[in-house]
Amino acid sequence: MIDGQHEIATQAARWVVEDGLEYGQAKRRAARQLGLSGRGALPSNEVLEEAVSDYIAVFCADTQPLELLALRRLALDWMERLREFRPHLGGAVWHGTATKNSDIYLQLFCDDSKSAEIALIDQNVRYVARTVTGFTGESVEALSVHAFCAELNQDIGVHLMIYDFDDVRGALKADAQGRAPRGDAGALRRLLSGESV
Repeated sequence: MIDGQHEIATQAARWVVEDGLEYGQAKRRAARQLGLSGRGALPSNEVLEEAVSDYIAVFCADTQPLELLALRRLALDWMERLREFRPHLGGAVWHGTATKNSDIYLQLFCDDSKSAEIALIDQNVRYVARTVTGFTGESVEALSVHAFCAELNQDIGVHLMIYDFDDVRGALKADAQGRAPRGDAGALRRLLSGESV
């Protein structure tokens, strides 16, 4: 890894953990602060994830495991509420690098893209709809809600990305490190019980 990328990853990791920034935003902010520019200067998400793990091990080892557990329990609650949409958990909460400042990212695989919105309305859940880039590289709708986490005594952002039913096949392909990039409720329950997935 190029030295500049290491510096960016180290700085970005602090913002991911302490401020809950998303990886892309944290990398760009770190590059600007360090006076480095250009896409080639940015480290990969895998490099940043390793830097985040290192940061947690040094500065948050005493608090992060309980925060992660609380977030995973909250994610499972939402997955159970929305089980008809085949929810899968991804991001830092799935990979184990989440802290109390992290958001929860759930991918929903729907026969009808509006059905998840209708379910939230039926449950009297307030949400904000926006368009984001999904794991397929295409634009997808995201429904963002604030969910109170009693264990952490704070609101947590829960983002529901809406995909077509058939996209679930591509969602389960292993990443470059051979890990599952996301998991369903059963896989999350296994993580919560201490099993590896």
